[in-house]
Amino acid sequence: MSCFALQRKKGLYPQILPNTMAESTEEQELNGKGKQYSEDSIKVLEGLEAVRMRPAMYIGDIGDRGLHHLIQEVVDNSIDEALAGFCTKIIVTLHNDGSCSVQDDGRGIPTGPHPVKKISTLEVVLCTLHAGGKFDKGSYKVSGGLHGVGVSCVNALSTKLEATIKRDGKIYSQEYSRGNPVHDVKEIGTSKETGTMIRFYPDDTIFKTVEFRASRVAERLRELAFLNPEVSLILIDEANSKTEEYHYPGGLSEFVRHVDSHLTALTETVSISGSGKSDVGADTIVDVCFEYNDSYSETLLSYVNNINTVEGGTHVSGFRSALTRTINSYATSNNLTKAALTGEDFREGLTAIISVKVAEPQFEGQTKTKLGNGDVEGIVRQVVNESLSMFLDANPKIAKKIIEKATLAAEARMAAKKSRELVRRQNALESSALPGKLADCSLRTAEDTEIYLVEGDSAGGSAKQGRDRRFQAILPLRGKILNTHRARINKILDNEEIRTIIAALGAGFGEDFDAEKSRYGKIILMADADVDGSHIRTLLLTFFFLNMRDLITSGRLYIAQPPLYKVKKGKQEHYAYNDQERDEIIKRIRKDKGLVDETNPESVESTTADGINIQRFKGLGEMNPDQLWSTTMNPDTRTLLQVSIENAAEASLVFDTLMGDKVEPRREFIEKNAQYVKNLDV
Repeated sequence: MSCFALQRKKGLYPQILPNTMAESTEEQELNGKGKQYSEDSIKVLEGLEAVRMRPAMYIGDIGDRGLHHLIQEVVDNSIDEALAGFCTKIIVTLHNDGSCSVQDDGRGIPTGPHPVKKISTLEVVLCTLHAGGKFDKGSYKVSGGLHGVGVSCVNALSTKLEATIKRDGKIYSQEYSRGNPVHDVKEIGTSKETGTMIRFYPDDTIFKTVEFRASRVAERLRELAFLNPEVSLILIDEANSKTEEYHYPGGLSEFVRHVDSHLTALTETVSISGSGKSDVGADTIVDVCFEYNDSYSETLLSYVNNINTVEGGTHVSGFRSALTRTINSYATSNNLTKAALTGEDFREGLTAIISVKVAEPQFEGQTKTKLGNGDVEGIVRQVVNESLSMFLDANPKIAKKIIEKATLAAEARMAAKKSRELVRRQNALESSALPGKLADCSLRTAEDTEIYLVEGDSAGGSAKQGRDRRFQAILPLRGKILNTHRARINKILDNEEIRTIIAALGAGFGEDFDAEKSRYGKIILMADADVDGSHIRTLLLTFFFLNMRDLITSGRLYIAQPPLYKVKKGKQEHYAYNDQERDEIIKRIRKDKGLVDETNPESVESTTADGINIQRFKGLGEMNPDQLWSTTMNPDTRTLLQVSIENAAEASLVFDTLMGDKVEPRREFIEKNAQYVKNLDV
């Protein structure tokens, strides 16, 4: 499920107490305290050295996500050519030798001498940070890219990069190694075509993995194809001899139908487009599509210059306010409802996609993916208000269905009002309504504390005994919570376990929800490593994704990783988190003890000939408090998976598939992904 990322985080120990012990001379030197601060201390990193020394600063991390970010950086350059009107086809090839190439039919990167640097402009672009046409609004009125610094960053993190340019009737080529040119730009042929091809080999001395995954690349290319209907994106996977083309002339309307493919639509897709002058004088282009379905949750995807703004922003608030005001006005003037409808009512069963093109976007928020341009809110509001008013007047039957849906939602909201009052947070740090089974921690600052949502009273009891009471709170959960994907708000708030979670977190719910008011800095899901445990985690993830998504986007939601095995030989005990680790531990013990099976040195199946005992943990309750602390809760030794949303559209589709009412799509998903199962509990 690459759209819904689980990133391993080792340790993550809250800084709660100062270290009062004196440091040794060796420790002082490691911390820089024993060194003098002089002229020699000032280091100047030339060229792209900074990228290679601190790659995570430029691409986020050096794991799977950072690796695939390299492709995104190169593809974004080609998409910018498309936005400028000069590119209609982009081909991404995952080669058998581990490299990736991105080819477009744009104008081609200029290759002539740069007026300032006095070297080839191609070399300037590929070897200099913050060099490119994006800073010249005459070349690109709008452009993508968020944190990235373009193809020069890709060049720095590749053992080899080949650039091939078709321009001015000629073909040019230059090769680089770890950010440095191997030779000057060469003229290697002639061509009537134009375009750029970048082929790069990720540096395996920097990345934890250099294996590209076609499914992950496909998700982003499909998303870009929906957002840019004039462009055809092609993915060639040489290893599997597969070629897929993504081209959606219908644009956002096809995107909405794709997201809602496993749901039943109640209305046809409403398409709205327009533009308005921004504060910088350039046009802000607005495209919106939405429809209503038979679900009880909202799916709203927003983009700025093709960037998925998972935290929303001014374009989202502009759309929501216009939607509420316009439909409410229509309902009132046509006497279609007596209920007082709110924005929350109009968002039930809504699937909407907002795409804006902004000349100079200003981003903010925890992940820097929240649009902050104040003028964009007014532009979106005006465009949606005018176009939606005309649509409703011209389509009274659709308007009536929307208002009927919102009216039912309002009735459910009113029925849930009493339940909401019971769980509404009374105070940011102390609450008289805290659930009785919550074992709270003593510290009160959210950034220093964490709460474990633990499956079962037995495991909860062990966790309460094994925890560090200063900063770790424990909330045992009984059984499986409600599938919130299939329930209205009143039914959700009637569920005892959900009410307990809401009360414990203290951040409110629905319109009252505010992630910043959470009583804990980390919310950690801890369930058994079996089928039931996986189901419980999925139900909890569904709840947080649909109802408290800001906890995910702000990086507060984690999944604990209890071990699957305990391997014991004499007094030595080792814990393994998967089959591979178990096998490696057994081999290491046998090698240290000289217990090698001469008939089959690699065999780890038999453990009764050599005294090695293997215990398979089926549940958290099988571990005593000390074991649970040392393996799963001790910040010095534990491993947590941080939950994040990489592709909101695909994440929504996966939840619709797995948690929706339709059985056939779920069966197809399971059959398609069965090959990726790592631990099968039968």
